[in-house]
Amino acid sequence: MSSEYNASQKRKIEFDSFADEYQQMHKKNISISGELPEYFSEYKIIDLKSKVSKQKSDCNKIFDFGCGIGNSVPFFYKHFSAANFSFTDVSLRSMDIAIQRFGNPDNFHQIVDSIPLRTESQDISFSACVFHHIPNDEHIYWLSEIKRVTKLGGTLAIYEHNPLNFLTRRAVSDCPFDVNAELIPATKMKLNLIASGWTDINVEYKIFFPSFLRLFRPFERYLWWFPLGAQYVIFARKPT
Repeated sequence: MSSEYNASQKRKIEFDSFADEYQQMHKKNISISGELPEYFSEYKIIDLKSKVSKQKSDCNKIFDFGCGIGNSVPFFYKHFSAANFSFTDVSLRSMDIAIQRFGNPDNFHQIVDSIPLRTESQDISFSACVFHHIPNDEHIYWLSEIKRVTKLGGTLAIYEHNPLNFLTRRAVSDCPFDVNAELIPATKMKLNLIASGWTDINVEYKIFFPSFLRLFRPFERYLWWFPLGAQYVIFARKPT
C-alpha cells in the first residue's frame, strides 16, 4: 500500500494548501451557472434521498468519501436527520474548516492509506466530485475500499463532473483547485465499478439548465439518459 499512501500524502498537501480559499474559488468557478455552491451541494443530497426512498434502502449510517470543507454536511443533516454520519477526507485542514462550520468533530475521520471505518458498517456510501482528483490507477482500489465499509446490499452514489459537457470542461480547466484533475467519463467509471465488484449499476445525467433557464429544471428528470448533463451520478449496490 506504499504507493497509495504516497499518493494520498501528495493529495493531502495539495488539498490542505487550497482549503482556506476553496469556497471562494469554487464560488467564482461556478459563477457561469448563475448558482451558488450550496445549490449544487443540496441537489445531490435531495437526489440521493429520493433514490434511497424509492428503493426503501436503509439509511441509518451514511459515509461521505472526500467531504472536503463540508459543503454537503448541512444538507445531510437536513435531509437525513435521523442518520449517523462519517465524514472522511485526506485533508485535515479541510476537515478542520468543516468542523468550524458545522461542529460534531467525532463525525470526521482522516483517510491515509485506507478508509478508517469498520468493514460492512455503512448503509450508504457517497462521493461528490472526488474521483476526478484521484489518479485513474487508484480508482479500483478506492472503490473496493468503499465497498469494504459498505453493508451487504448497501448503496453507493458517486456524483462526478461530465467531460462530455463543454461548460463543465471549461469550468474545471479554469479552476486552480482542479489543476491536476482528470475528468472521468461515466462509461469508464461504470467499468471500474464492475471491476471492483459492485452490482446494479445505473448512470443518470444531471444539471442541464443554468439559472436563467431554471423554469425548465422540472424537466431534467426526463433527461437522465441524455449524456450531456453537466454532471452524472452512478448508483450501485454491494452484492449480498
